[in-house]
Amino acid sequence: MTRDVKEIFAGEAPPAPAALAAKVRTLAPSMTRSMQRVAEAVAADPAGCAALTVTGLAELTGTSEATVVRTARILGYPGYRDLRLALAGLAAQQQSGRAPAVTADIAVDDPIADVVAKLAYDEQQTLADTAAGLDMAQLSAAVTALAAARRIDIYGQGASGLVAQDLAQKLLRIGLIAHAHSDPHLAVTNAVQLRAKDVAISITHSGSTGDVIEPLRVAFEHGATTVAITGRPDGPVTQYADHILTTSTARESELRPAAMSSRTSQLLVVDCLFVGVAQRTYATAAPALSASYEALAHRHSPRGRAR
Repeated sequence: MTRDVKEIFAGEAPPAPAALAAKVRTLAPSMTRSMQRVAEAVAADPAGCAALTVTGLAELTGTSEATVVRTARILGYPGYRDLRLALAGLAAQQQSGRAPAVTADIAVDDPIADVVAKLAYDEQQTLADTAAGLDMAQLSAAVTALAAARRIDIYGQGASGLVAQDLAQKLLRIGLIAHAHSDPHLAVTNAVQLRAKDVAISITHSGSTGDVIEPLRVAFEHGATTVAITGRPDGPVTQYADHILTTSTARESELRPAAMSSRTSQLLVVDCLFVGVAQRTYATAAPALSASYEALAHRHSPRGRAR
């Protein structure tokens, strides 16, 4: 089972203007270099590109008209005309609002107040990009599968492993059987036991982490419903995913490795899954959550602590 970018996004409605930049950041790594030039141009100067014909944009980027049209389609638009309309809308939004006072680039000698402001802005942008690029149909299908699952296995390594643990803990507290696996051998061993009513989730920003791809492949081949939470919708992990939830692909720098920004977007997707499942299973989730609070209440009370 293989997928390309066109298949992944086939049937989706064209993205809203505000989602265009997020689409470019997510899909650019999978494009050819000529298509990247077109995508980067429209994201950098939506107003200028909106004024260009397909021929004009091709000349500006040193590509062909066919490349411009293909880029528009991969970004989710039926044709270049639809992309131009989105660019005009995005330009109007940008002109009506104030530009951010800070950038996401942090220098070695930045004052701590500037660091806080820049990180806060970058986190907000990461969350906005992830929300804009999230496929609601895929998310809804994943929620449906989780709500009905007999058992849920979640795979993640490094920073993604922390996110896997977070999701498992949330699901356990509303009465679902969920386990996070960071040991790749144990992950595969457990994946062998999964069946049609089970769900397996792999969390990987790169989409190419072998230690989470292997158990997802095993779970997929044994009939479990599989979900990939990834920043690369064309990455190897998606070959074995029934449902793909795409996270923002933020810029990486020396002082801000990808693990920081990817974790932010992954946690948003995890919270969306959890809340969606809690809604679907509210009759059982609410009592289970209440019981877990009560079971732990004495640990948060000064009188309940050992002296």
